[in-house]
Amino acid sequence: MIYPIVKFGDPVLEREAANVTEFDTPELHKLIEDMFESMYAAKGVGLAAPQIGIGKKISVIDVSNGQKPEDKLVLINPTILRVEGKQVGEEGCLSIPGFREQVRRGNRVTIRAQDAKGEFYEKTGEDLLARAFQHETEHLDGRLYILHISALKRDLMKRKIKKMQRAGDWG
Repeated sequence: MIYPIVKFGDPVLEREAANVTEFDTPELHKLIEDMFESMYAAKGVGLAAPQIGIGKKISVIDVSNGQKPEDKLVLINPTILRVEGKQVGEEGCLSIPGFREQVRRGNRVTIRAQDAKGEFYEKTGEDLLARAFQHETEHLDGRLYILHISALKRDLMKRKIKKMQRAGDWG
């Protein structure tokens, strides 16, 4: 099932999500499958559960855009253990469509998360995967990438979105 993506302005995006405590259930496996399907349909490389209106600490990432099944990652209750180096690159968000900004992130990031069975694992990613780890983990903490841009740019973006909302052009 493809879920609609929740847009900026919805309170679920700015609240910390709840930890997942039940694993290896048919409902969790179905949600994860639906999250991948929704992410691919929206042409994203990552999707956090709050972006589909579900306030749980689950995100999915696939920097290969579905080309390499081994690149599919499920992060449940993730925490960032280590951030090394710096990268600056254009970043966008499925919940803020049509907007992209230069964002500074760590270039090598190690996370600790659980998989769908509740097993803990650690993974280190570089470049785009490192960016995705940081972006998706922040979603689960109720933070959006626009917190990393200047207050002026953020204010301009919010004004454009408000104008689009008034015109009925924002989901």
